[in-house]
Amino acid sequence: MRTPKFWYRRRGGANLWSTVLAPLGYVYAGATAVKQNLIKPLDVGVPVVCLGNLTVGGTGKTPLALVLAPILKDLGFKPAFLTRGYGGQTLGPHIVDLVSDSAELVGDEPLLLAEVAPTVVATDRVAGAKAAIREGADLIIMDDGFQNPSLAKTLSFVVIDQGRGFGNGLPIPAGPLREAPAKGLARADAILLTGSTSDRTPDLLYGLKEKGLPTFRTHLDVGAITPALPEGSRAVVAFSGLGDPQKFFDTALDLGLTLIDTEAFPDHHPYSEEDIARLKRLSEQYGAPLLTTAKDAVRLPTEFRAQVHVLPVAPVFEEREAFLAFLQEKLVR
Repeated sequence: MRTPKFWYRRRGGANLWSTVLAPLGYVYAGATAVKQNLIKPLDVGVPVVCLGNLTVGGTGKTPLALVLAPILKDLGFKPAFLTRGYGGQTLGPHIVDLVSDSAELVGDEPLLLAEVAPTVVATDRVAGAKAAIREGADLIIMDDGFQNPSLAKTLSFVVIDQGRGFGNGLPIPAGPLREAPAKGLARADAILLTGSTSDRTPDLLYGLKEKGLPTFRTHLDVGAITPALPEGSRAVVAFSGLGDPQKFFDTALDLGLTLIDTEAFPDHHPYSEEDIARLKRLSEQYGAPLLTTAKDAVRLPTEFRAQVHVLPVAPVFEEREAFLAFLQEKLVR
């Protein structure tokens, strides 16, 4: 889906849609709260670490999961990822196979996760966790699933984009919230902050400090563009289908690239033949190479993917030692 702009506007008369949709939002939030109270979580016998958020849209959970797995391996665990596989067709439990599986079958994020650790796609999280354990995992990393109460969680991180915060503070569809922040943060063990600061950051951070939750900041480390851009080329046509494509475009600008044109698609967008033809025309029209994200690249046909440059990014923990100490305290007995 494409994130509505009014979700991140302040409330008031100028934000008519949020006012009109607010009653539906409160119904949605109420249903989420009821589900949390009615379902008893099942303990599957191994630690479960959940990376979730309180809002719809990209906060950077999957990149965090990708850097968390190696850290947990260094602590002696054999982690496996558990994900719903949004945008894919399989209900699972399905063990991702990088050779035979496609983004159409399992979703884009599972293909990225499977490059780092065994990955299970399952809409039934308990069945998925059990499948991962049968494959030899002794720790489960849930990429999303914070609002799913079926699986008992050992450690829950809420990931928050400090530039966007909680938007207009209203539940879906009036705003970006999956549930009321007070209720969600009450189930969290710690906060992971992503994104750049904004004028809303001080208010957000003040609210989080009131909760008394450990808070760890991250920033993005940008890798080398693959394959490398032609020598002397700094102008590109950038395209992306993320929860917030503008983040990708801003990152490219920060690198000193010139964005001759940009194309923003909905999150998890399946690229059609028409989309690809349009992107090729733009590249030829401007005489500039195409640039996208790793998450978008796995959704492209193999032949076209070879014609596209990928800008990799990875989060870095600013308080890495403190974060490692926190993990050891919570998980290593």
